[in-house]
Amino acid sequence: MTDGSSTGPSPVWEEYQGARTGTDIECEGWRQEAALRMLNNNLDPDVAEDPENLVVYGGIGQAARSWDAYETIVEELRSLADDQTLLVQSGKPVGRLQTHERAPRVLIANTNLVSKYDTWEHFRDLDEKGLMMMANYTAGSWGYIGTQGVLQGTYETLAEVGRQHFPEIEGLRGKIVATAGLGGMGGNQPLAVTMNQGVCIVAEVSEERIDRRIETGYCQEKADNLDEAIERAREHAERGKPYSVAVPVNAVKMLESMLDRGIFPDVLTDMTTAHDELNGYYPLGYTTEEADQFREEDPDRYVEEALDTMERHVDAIIELQDRGTVAFAYGNNIRGQVADHRDGDEPWPLSGTPADERDPFDFPGFVPAYVRPLFCRGKGPFRWVALSGKEEDIYRTDELVREMFPDDESLHRWIDLAQEQVEFQGLPARICWLGQRAEDDKSDEPLSERARFALRVNELVGKGELSAPVVVTRDQLDGGSVASPTRATEDMKDGSDAVADWPILNALTNCAAGADIVSVHGSAGSFGLATSSNNHVVLDGSDLAAEKARTVLDADPSTAVLRHADAGYEEAIEEARESDVHVPMRETGPLDYETE
Repeated sequence: MTDGSSTGPSPVWEEYQGARTGTDIECEGWRQEAALRMLNNNLDPDVAEDPENLVVYGGIGQAARSWDAYETIVEELRSLADDQTLLVQSGKPVGRLQTHERAPRVLIANTNLVSKYDTWEHFRDLDEKGLMMMANYTAGSWGYIGTQGVLQGTYETLAEVGRQHFPEIEGLRGKIVATAGLGGMGGNQPLAVTMNQGVCIVAEVSEERIDRRIETGYCQEKADNLDEAIERAREHAERGKPYSVAVPVNAVKMLESMLDRGIFPDVLTDMTTAHDELNGYYPLGYTTEEADQFREEDPDRYVEEALDTMERHVDAIIELQDRGTVAFAYGNNIRGQVADHRDGDEPWPLSGTPADERDPFDFPGFVPAYVRPLFCRGKGPFRWVALSGKEEDIYRTDELVREMFPDDESLHRWIDLAQEQVEFQGLPARICWLGQRAEDDKSDEPLSERARFALRVNELVGKGELSAPVVVTRDQLDGGSVASPTRATEDMKDGSDAVADWPILNALTNCAAGADIVSVHGSAGSFGLATSSNNHVVLDGSDLAAEKARTVLDADPSTAVLRHADAGYEEAIEEARESDVHVPMRETGPLDYETE
């Protein structure tokens, strides 16, 4: 980066070392204070992958563009008035405008490039000049809560894998799930497997990452070598005991070794950082130290070898699928990377399969295979954060979930498992997949699950039952807030996979409804393949917070229902009808798509 900014960690950040807690605030109000604490929580050493370099997760996903930008954001938030809005462009504060009390306090636009220039090459040029940063999803929108943030999504995905493929057993009991990647996103996988009663064997090239996941309770053990890991996994699977083991090895080496040994896991996926072939994925044949040096010395050749390794990786996944393994992609764009990289005439490198007989997309993505019915109902990765820093506040909200949704057994099971097995990182937080389902609200003005829950939390803050305000937010990979044709919107029924109007509409909706922070991201580590949006609402016990909870958190999941109803999904059309989500042209327009 050549923008003249300071290169070392900021002394302001070193003083914070995470978010401040308690009820004393350093800003003009709680909405500004919440933004400051969420920013610093993203950069908590217990939360972020590389906070000394402003990296939160995903290889290079940052919370601020530079340390100078970080310090200025902190200064601006401290003095931001209740009727002003701070503008942040790719991690740099660029303006403070007079707006009004119900307007967002912070508006963020990250990594947005016009179509022709939406490439890694152009981004890296801008990044080097200090004009842009990679924000991923919740890194640049200040909504990351550590590994828990994606845990329930993986848990729900694997639960559906069990229901579809192994209906005769409890979850994944006795089944072996093989995967790779224990970074900020992938680190959740072993725990998600054991929560579903399964056995997980996970490859990770970095022993430091393995040790961190074991320390935080996301993985149980580390094996010295692959033979030891396989033996332990088989032993626990035969006994029907949940278990997870990590092995310090490249994913491709693990999968090719399994094929050589005739060992075929029951389920196979991958959460390596394949979306970033330079800073995220490790090519075969190098230790992490050797690969890091290789990257610095010859980045072009590094990228080529990383993509060659991905090609073998995908080939191995499809080979195992052909032998009976249930395989699915889990959002890292490894299939798309290989599709773009492959020479169309060359046979596949591992199997020797002719080019015209195999396609990188021969195994499905997780959303069309397992998650889309939830998105149709507006259900997705909703989360909340206790600004008090007290775990007791989260446990009280857990009880509130049980009180408000007494008949949702799967939700209760999730809360029980999360309380027992999930360690908090940074500010205590909880992810909980709530959705629309306004039909369950028997009041005169039915609201979504998210809005009803937030209103009750706001009441608890106002009554002092929670010791400080709570921020509600979500992941950007939600039903109405993302367009990503190789991930969340892959294989849409009407062919609208790449239509990015929907996340833009979602962001505009959140602004109109009065969210406290609204962000729009043009990439999630894969240029030209994702547009997403996010929101935050601060529940401080006030009437204004109640208004915002009612409008924002009813409208936000409704956009998921609208997006999928417009695409012709019967579950979404039914949800719109039952929850009174108005869909224009319901009789004469897109909703005439033939439903299956």
